[in-house]
Amino acid sequence: MHTTSRLNLARKEFNLGRALWNCLACNFYYYGVILCLAFVFHATVTKLDASKKFSHRLPPGPWQLPVIGSLHHLVRGLPHHTIRDLSMRHGPLMQLRICEHLVVVVSSAEAAREIFQGPDSAFEQRPSSPGMDDIFSGNSRLGVFFAPYGESWRLLRRVLVNELLSARRVQAFQSIRQEEAARLVTPLASSPPGQLVNLDKPLAEFIAESSVRAIFGDRLPDRAAFLKMMKRGTDISSVFDLHDLFPSSRLVRMLPQSHRKKRHRKEVSRLINDIIHCYQERKQARDGKREQDMIDVLLRIQNETSTRLSLTPRIISALAMEVFFAAVDTSTSTLQWAMAQLIANPRVMKKAQLEVRRVLAGQEGVQEEALREMHYLKAIVRETLRLHTPGPFIPRVCVDDQKIQGYDVLQGTIILVNAWAISRDPKYGENSESFMPERFEGECTLDFKGLDFEFTPFGAGRRICPGITFAEANIERALASLLYHFDWELPSGVKNEEIDMTEAFGFFVKRKTELLIYPIITYIPPV
Repeated sequence: MHTTSRLNLARKEFNLGRALWNCLACNFYYYGVILCLAFVFHATVTKLDASKKFSHRLPPGPWQLPVIGSLHHLVRGLPHHTIRDLSMRHGPLMQLRICEHLVVVVSSAEAAREIFQGPDSAFEQRPSSPGMDDIFSGNSRLGVFFAPYGESWRLLRRVLVNELLSARRVQAFQSIRQEEAARLVTPLASSPPGQLVNLDKPLAEFIAESSVRAIFGDRLPDRAAFLKMMKRGTDISSVFDLHDLFPSSRLVRMLPQSHRKKRHRKEVSRLINDIIHCYQERKQARDGKREQDMIDVLLRIQNETSTRLSLTPRIISALAMEVFFAAVDTSTSTLQWAMAQLIANPRVMKKAQLEVRRVLAGQEGVQEEALREMHYLKAIVRETLRLHTPGPFIPRVCVDDQKIQGYDVLQGTIILVNAWAISRDPKYGENSESFMPERFEGECTLDFKGLDFEFTPFGAGRRICPGITFAEANIERALASLLYHFDWELPSGVKNEEIDMTEAFGFFVKRKTELLIYPIITYIPPV
């Protein structure tokens, strides 16, 4: 009896072990099949790449991994820094594979010239971005920034250049800048003596308020809610997005971050549609009156029968969003960097204040006509843009096979011109890592209008930023006001050279730390 029980128990243990082994063997079999398929796939792709490399002279680049390609090389720091370091090893034309995308990085002015002055329309496309499409409420390819190069794009850009952002239109917004500059300096002047202020916040508010009033006017309902929503969109766009790395993946589209962007997309779309509907009703009520803002201009063009351009509400929404995002983020970043560099460099600060106060001697505040005489102030703005290029990369897409610097660039390749790295290259100027506005004085002809490829903070070619005049007017007005009305002191124990110049990770090059400083009033602003 005892022997029989032991035999039954042994038989059960044997059967259980065999079942477990069969299960494991089955799993190992499937795992092995998957692993073999993965190796076969990788070997096939590698072989195809090798055949392409044999038939084409492709730019050099770092070693790659399956699936993610060169992505692991970029996780050690800020992308424009890391890519600059890689380019110093592999050359001014460097090829990367970032997940599903083939990318060529341009890190010299000579190679950038070939991109921006290349064959007609060869590099005039911008890469599409599923993530940015969510931010721009599904309308990103209806505007100008991401729209495909063609007749519709040319007509829309003409509207931006000749109507919305022309020198005449920017001049018409002078009263807005004057009022917002007063709102910038008045709270600083009335702050209690010895009170430390975070200068970044009022600078951001000045740019945001000036921009939103120029685009939407003073009649924008609930402006605070709009600005809050736009700020949320900027924060979302700064987050690492797998959807842009794997645009064909259905699994990635199901991730929480993608849903968050889609919710924001619906909220923005609803808000913009309400704004445009409100404007259409008000425009009918005040028919014949002077245009006050950019939306007025777009609605006027929408009703013109002679134009070849059809401005739908979605296109108007896309244009308004693009102008707002481009104006606010780049101008805010530049203004904050400029003040940080001035405080870190007392010699430059003193020279700038002497110029501003000499030109404005005896005046209650900054007059825009006087800005034309502030040449050193303009040099400070240019040097800030050179050293802290707001958008470090200028993206393009190669629409057909091209040859750049003797290398083959294949159709569909994303081109990234590292404007930040090029402007800091010692080959194009002495002490390239130092803040020296004097480099833009005297006989220097270097400018940011897109013809000097070692200095392209606003891009170059047909897709150069159309808002240069608009951004320049806002930055110079705010900077002159701060230098005219105040002296600035750091907290006790903090030296000028110790100001933190660390950059934050994001779509634009922004400061990581806040600028905390004491304002000391010198010229009381008018109430």
